[in-house]
Amino acid sequence: MERLIDNNLVNDEENFEISLRPRLLNEYIGQAKTKKNLKIFIKAAKKRDESLDHVLLYGPPGLGKTTLAHIIANEMNGNIKVISGPSLERTGDLAAILSTLSAGDVLFIDEIHRVPRIVEEVLYSAMEDFKINVVIGRDSSARTISLDLPPFTLIGATTRAGSLSSPLRDRFGIVLKLDFYSDDEIQAIVERTGRVYNVPINEEAAKEITKRSRGTPRVANRLFKRIRDFATIDNNGFIDCDTAKYALDSLQVDSMGLDNVDIKYLKGIIERFKGGPVGVDSIAAAIGEEVMTIEDVCEPYLLQIGMINRTPRGRVVLEKAYKHLKMSFQNSLL
Repeated sequence: MERLIDNNLVNDEENFEISLRPRLLNEYIGQAKTKKNLKIFIKAAKKRDESLDHVLLYGPPGLGKTTLAHIIANEMNGNIKVISGPSLERTGDLAAILSTLSAGDVLFIDEIHRVPRIVEEVLYSAMEDFKINVVIGRDSSARTISLDLPPFTLIGATTRAGSLSSPLRDRFGIVLKLDFYSDDEIQAIVERTGRVYNVPINEEAAKEITKRSRGTPRVANRLFKRIRDFATIDNNGFIDCDTAKYALDSLQVDSMGLDNVDIKYLKGIIERFKGGPVGVDSIAAAIGEEVMTIEDVCEPYLLQIGMINRTPRGRVVLEKAYKHLKMSFQNSLL
């Protein structure tokens, strides 16, 4: 089942995000420390007339890693080629892409932690020496030739920095972690989205959307898009607080941004495992969700707001979650 507040993009959602994407760092809202450092790195590289060092962006999904990759390309006046880690099945796939790069271009690899190991090894020399070794022929007639590459910037994005191998991780000169956004930053993004799409929205409605956006711009924009539908039908296209609340309640997104999957996750641990500790595999089997969905989508936000804890023995639901669900905290102590 597709979740409204899922951080992954599908179909026309991707075009919606692209049209909202800022082009330059000065237009980018949030991630102040990351932006400040990037400005320095970019200015220094341009002053030396060099390509920017390779960049690793990591953090929960939906926080702007892809947007930052496009911004870096724009700031460096280069073109960007976008590929996904799982799509690089053979070394030839990567070699074909690298051979099309020009000096100063950006190669953005999303989900870089899912690049196959055999392909990853080709990246080492490409990143370090701007060379790749290509095998031509087979068996006894096979020979290896070395191809020089123009200086380029590799930007890798991942939700699981710990899954990267040490040799690959060490080849990134710039490593940046993206954090969840503050309420003020999300509200500014919601209001900007309203201006971009010429949809009137008042401050109270923007705050209501902000409260339920999980500190994630992608979620905020998804919610805005659905609330816009309700406003179009029920309120002549104007998003006020009552319209926003009605739409969000209809979409089953509660006052803290939890949806039915989050609630099922919390109640599953409380009711079936007495509040924990319990392993993530057991939780996934009990509630019928994939382990990756739980680890990458549900848990980062629940950890952030203090509703669960990860311990060596497994996941534990904390008192804040019991209060939010209006359940007795003593249940976890039985």
